[in-house]
Amino acid sequence: QVQLVESGGGLVQAGGSLRLSCAASGRIFASNAMAWYRQAPGKQRELVAYISLGGGNTNYADVVKGRFTISRDNAKNTMYLQMNNLKPEDTAVYYCNRRWPAPHDYWGQGTQVTVSS
Repeated sequence: QVQLVESGGGLVQAGGSLRLSCAASGRIFASNAMAWYRQAPGKQRELVAYISLGGGNTNYADVVKGRFTISRDNAKNTMYLQMNNLKPEDTAVYYCNRRWPAPHDYWGQGTQVTVSS
C-alpha cells in the first residue's frame, strides 16, 4: 500500500521560507529516487526537484535552482523541501512522489503553498 503525506505548506510573504515534508510508505520510499512536484491553478503538474535513492544526487528545475533544497532521511522514510526566497509564482499545491520510471498512480493530498506579494 502506497502512502504519501505532504505537510508544511502555508501562507507566506514574498521572500519568506517554508519547509515541506513528505512522509512516505517504505514500499515506495526505500527503492526509489523521489521528487517534489507542484501544480498551480490552471496549469499542469510540474517537476520541482528530485533526489536519488541514496540522497547524494539532486536536481532542480531552473525556476527554483538556488532557492530550494531537497533532502531525504531514509531512516525516517521522509523527504523534505526547504524553500527560501519564495516568490508569488511559487504558489501551488506541492506533492511528493517517486521520480522514475514515472510518478506512481497514487498521489497524496498535497500541501498548499501560497506566496503573497
